Parts: sequence; structure tokens; C-alpha cells
Amino acid sequence: MEHKRLTLFAGHYGSGKTNIAVNYALRLAREGRKVCIADLDIVNPYFRTKDSAKELEAAGVDLISPRFANSNVDLPALPAEAYRLVEDRSSYGVMDIGGDDRGAYALGRYAPYIAKENNFRMVYVANCYRALTRTAQEAMEVMREIEDACGLRFTDIVNNSHLGDFTDVQTLLDAQGFIAELSALSGLPVFFTSVRADLEQAVAAHIPNVFPLQLQEKYFDLPDQRLYNRTSNHP
Repeated sequence: MEHKRLTLFAGHYGSGKTNIAVNYALRLAREGRKVCIADLDIVNPYFRTKDSAKELEAAGVDLISPRFANSNVDLPALPAEAYRLVEDRSSYGVMDIGGDDRGAYALGRYAPYIAKENNFRMVYVANCYRALTRTAQEAMEVMREIEDACGLRFTDIVNNSHLGDFTDVQTLLDAQGFIAELSALSGLPVFFTSVRADLEQAVAAHIPNVFPLQLQEKYFDLPDQRLYNRTSNHP
């Protein structure tokens, strides 16, 4: 897997970008790289990079997170040290961007530094089992809104279509038409397909470039994933 110095993960609310960002940072660390991960999501209080602080610290990954993350403060502030991620080119940086265009506005202040260095991968995390991104056309609309808000263009797609604890191999197979259409519409390659680590081998027999995930512990619980019926709009 080819790595850029900066990797940015963004997508619709509930797409799973935080889990992916954390796992990707840990992957870089396991490969012997100096890594820093920044949580730029000041919108969603349910899944936070800070929830994995112990695992990241144990792996030697430096964590930058908003002040008051995992507290009862409604809108945490972006930390000033986040600029270190784009200014210090001695380490690999991973950014977890807030959901949709509202969260992506926070990335705008770092966009000029990122574009100037031009050594980044901006990844759209797609989950066809979430409301408002059930079709490739809907996912494209969210993608363009994020790009317009932050001033950067996506370079890759990650297929993170899942149904939480109810995900099985067929869940991933059913999402292949969606992700192929999204790739064709956007002209972007699929960087990898993420899957729970226990399903890695079974899925890899059918789908290339599988990326295993250890699921992040949640500070809060979201509604039951059964609300997102995988049969809707997908064969």
C-alpha cells in the first residue's frame, strides 16, 4: 500500500471515517513510521479519535484532539497544535475530518499548506447503508459539498459499507455495485475496502485490497444499525 505524507479521511455522518483514520494511523506505526493523527471533527460527539487514545499512545502515535473532546461541552475548539501536522514534514499525518460540509469547513484553514506540499491523499469514506448516501448519486452530492467547503478535492474512495455488528460477507458483496458506480461517476480509484478483522480472509477471497479494522470503542452508543436495512436500493 502506497502512503502519502498526509492522509485525510472525510465522509457523511456515520460513514465510519474515525475508525478508519485510527486504524490507518496504527497501520503506519506498525510499519515503523513516525505518525501523528489529528481529530478535526468538531461536529460529531459520538465517535472521537480520542476514544482510542490508549491504543494510539501504546503504538507511539501522537494524538492531537479538540479541547474538551469527550466532555459535555457542545462544540470543542480546534487545537492550535494541529498546524504542526501540516508544517512538520518529518512525520506522517492522518486527519479525521468532520462529517459533511459543516465539518469540512474546519479543514479549510489547513488547505493552503496541504495543497502547497502536494503530498496528500484525501479519501472519501463511503457507506451505502447510511441514510442520504444509499445511491452513488447521493454519495456524489455529499462528496462535492465537502470539497466545496474545505477547498480540496478528493483523490480516492474507501468502501466502508457495513451494518455494524450485523455485517457479513454478503453485506460487502452487495455493496460492490454501489462502489463501482461511485468510482465511475467520480473518476476516483478505490483505495481499499475496509472490513472487520474477523471477516478479512473471507472477504479477501472476493474483493481486492481489503483493509482489516479493529473497531474503536465508543464513548456514546448510536442507534441500532438495523435501522439501516441493507436491502434498500441494493440487490
